[in-house]
Amino acid sequence: MSPGQISYQQSDITAGLVTPLVPRVHRDQRKLNRVTTELIIPATLLPRDGRFGAGPSKVREAQVEALSRAGRTLLGTSHRKPPVKALVERIRTGIADLFAIPDGYEVILGNGGSTAFWDAATVSLVRERAAHGVFGEFGSKFAAATAAAPFLADSLVTAAEPGGVALPEASALADVYAWPHNETSTGAAAPVHRIDDRPSLVVIDGTSAAGGLDVDISQCDVYYFAPQKAFASDGGLWIAIVSPAAIERIEQIAASGRWIPPFLSLATALENSRAHQTLNTPAIATLIMLVEQIDWINDNGGLPWATERTGQSAAHVYNWALQQPFTTPFVANPQWRSNVVATIDFAEGVDAAAISRVLRANGIVDVDPYRKLGRNQLRVAMFPAVDPSDVALLTQSIDFVVERLAQTS
Repeated sequence: MSPGQISYQQSDITAGLVTPLVPRVHRDQRKLNRVTTELIIPATLLPRDGRFGAGPSKVREAQVEALSRAGRTLLGTSHRKPPVKALVERIRTGIADLFAIPDGYEVILGNGGSTAFWDAATVSLVRERAAHGVFGEFGSKFAAATAAAPFLADSLVTAAEPGGVALPEASALADVYAWPHNETSTGAAAPVHRIDDRPSLVVIDGTSAAGGLDVDISQCDVYYFAPQKAFASDGGLWIAIVSPAAIERIEQIAASGRWIPPFLSLATALENSRAHQTLNTPAIATLIMLVEQIDWINDNGGLPWATERTGQSAAHVYNWALQQPFTTPFVANPQWRSNVVATIDFAEGVDAAAISRVLRANGIVDVDPYRKLGRNQLRVAMFPAVDPSDVALLTQSIDFVVERLAQTS
């Protein structure tokens, strides 16, 4: 034993004869952990609904009630029979109305979510080479899918650091241009427009943008998304709006002899969607919640109403972040800041993770940043289902928590 060391047994500690030395950093962390679970936010500052997740997102009570009403008429019944087929038809018609799709465009859907659609697009939309705009996690995943396909030429990638925006560069080598409308991981929103006059398809990932950001569908050939974000439903489904040019490409590739698994075949999805079905069994509860949200948005004024609502929430969050001394919008360029997902950086010395723990203990949940971004940050979803008044109360709650945590440090 080295000089100055003290020898004692575990039994001495258990008996209370010796108090073990705990490093200060551990004591401070224990204190912080206790504070974050015990700190009570005044009820007057709490949002009426504390769900601010970027997906899965807040589900409105009316959607849950619709599930209950569906009871024995839809839940637990065949998806090949008229009641569920009528439900799928309502979804397709509602989406067409919501996005005011041009003549000749169609709405198709299938199981698997946007992740499955990346693979489906790789095998069913890209003839030889894709060009991607990558500025976050989700855009990079589609680029990785086309890059890995052994039957395609190397993908062309134009990239920007997280918080920025990058669109693919025009290239005579590319027959697909692809990028996200909204990068869920970073809170950056990109414009949607055609890259050049060539017959290349413009394929837009609208997963977290659809239903919450404005878009001119005529400016793209494929606009695909999933229902667990602005449409306040569950995941596991993809929906795509496809142009006549995209339909022609799908049919050409299907007839080319390329091996395409039926689950990933957009030609198969197109055929089934026209019959108001999916290839394999869908989650009927997801369809019910989805159609309820589509109808709710359309009944309130459609996409203009929804985008005004998300814009109101976003304006509050970004103005608040710019006014506080301890917060900064992560997306530096105002024109790229998303109106549906806001990412807010916190100053050094203000622990965003601790704030999130306090909020969660008080019923305000899922404001954590995207895990791979690794920033001292909160991420707030502002989809149409989220009431702008609740967004205002959220920022008041954060102010309260920051002040109280500063007093304990």
